[in-house]
Amino acid sequence: MKTSASSAAQPRGIAASVVRRVADNGESLSGLLTQELAVIEDPRQRALAQELSYGTLRWYFLLEAVLGRLLKQALRNKDRDIHALLLVGLYQLLVLRMTAHAAVNETVEAVRRSGKRWAVNLVNGVLRSAQRRAAELFASVESEPVARWSHPDWWIAQLQRDWPQHWQQILEANNQRPPMVIRVNRLRSDRARYLEQLQRAGIAARALPHADTAVQLDAPVSVDQLPGFRAGLVSVQDGAAQLAAAQMQLAAGQRVLDACAAPGGKTGHILELAPELEALVAIDSDTRRIGKIRDNLARLQLEAQLIAADAGDTRQWWDGSPFDRILLDAPCSASGVVRRHPDIKVLRRCEDVKALARQQGRLLDALWPLLAPGGILLYVTCSVFRAENTEVVQAFKSRHADVQEVPLTAPWGIAQAAGRQILPGDQGMDGFYFARLTKRSATHQ
Repeated sequence: MKTSASSAAQPRGIAASVVRRVADNGESLSGLLTQELAVIEDPRQRALAQELSYGTLRWYFLLEAVLGRLLKQALRNKDRDIHALLLVGLYQLLVLRMTAHAAVNETVEAVRRSGKRWAVNLVNGVLRSAQRRAAELFASVESEPVARWSHPDWWIAQLQRDWPQHWQQILEANNQRPPMVIRVNRLRSDRARYLEQLQRAGIAARALPHADTAVQLDAPVSVDQLPGFRAGLVSVQDGAAQLAAAQMQLAAGQRVLDACAAPGGKTGHILELAPELEALVAIDSDTRRIGKIRDNLARLQLEAQLIAADAGDTRQWWDGSPFDRILLDAPCSASGVVRRHPDIKVLRRCEDVKALARQQGRLLDALWPLLAPGGILLYVTCSVFRAENTEVVQAFKSRHADVQEVPLTAPWGIAQAAGRQILPGDQGMDGFYFARLTKRSATHQ
């Protein structure tokens, strides 16, 4: 079936709208795409719009630097839509290496559809120039760290301080496409059997080390293509995230709190590992995200007590019964999952990290009294910044005499002064931090 110029331009226009709204308005990539892709009927064009949105944001800082060398003067604020279309066009030409027909002609057609006819020649000229001068343009920005690594300057500097031996590795991993990893529901199947199901379905996959429920696909597929997904046989969850529940030493009869639980991936995993808990309470401050937890648990045929509340305001929701286990998957910069959410690089500011660290400390202080003596609190973030991880835990320990760290000795991650850190891309996993803390009884303080 032949694709018209108008329909081929549509994914470019949508991608440019998404990029502009992320960069200028601070909106979320995933939320925007859910809205924008709904208007595209052709699944191939939907996939292209998604690719152009993710890819342009992944390489946003590089593309901005290149565009700065191609434009004689910056476009006016009212023409930020044209600026975004230029970035999308450059991504197609310089990163995806599309043919000029596909990249230039269809991007120019998207400009025509915008109604700004004056910009047609500008966009055509800029993109044709980029095509001719690609090698020169890349060489000209190579010495600029922001462009070379396609990260903000403050982010690069922070990684150099935190990870002097690993910062380049982290930046490179952040710019890679993430693998699709799934978690096999142990209540319904096991990894070996499910790998056989995938093979029969023609989906290439392999077992991941360290998490006995983790399977990595050779190439991403729609969840509807996964055997038994709708019936709850598997869930989509990164391998590092699957390590959390296993570190909690779960057992039948325990009362468990999953704080900041949405969208419920770890909630479901806890119940799969320990179906005979006395209770599992899952809290999130966002009512809409509570609905996502409910939907995920319903698909898995599992149940938990769901509460929409600020986990740190315990007077609002706690019934006074202590918990044997607490999982605090704390709000964070998400600097460890940038490869899955490239808009984070554009949205996050340096001052956000300090604010998040204060929030993390507040949550730890608020939830600690809810933990029974001898109980375990697992502190988790998907960040690689020490200010949100080791430093938060060390400061927390200094404020509470009854806190004792239980070291995580594992064949994954890097041991820290407090806790353990997985770096992005390490054995295929996202960047995650874990610290396991137990409460001393009054007699042992």
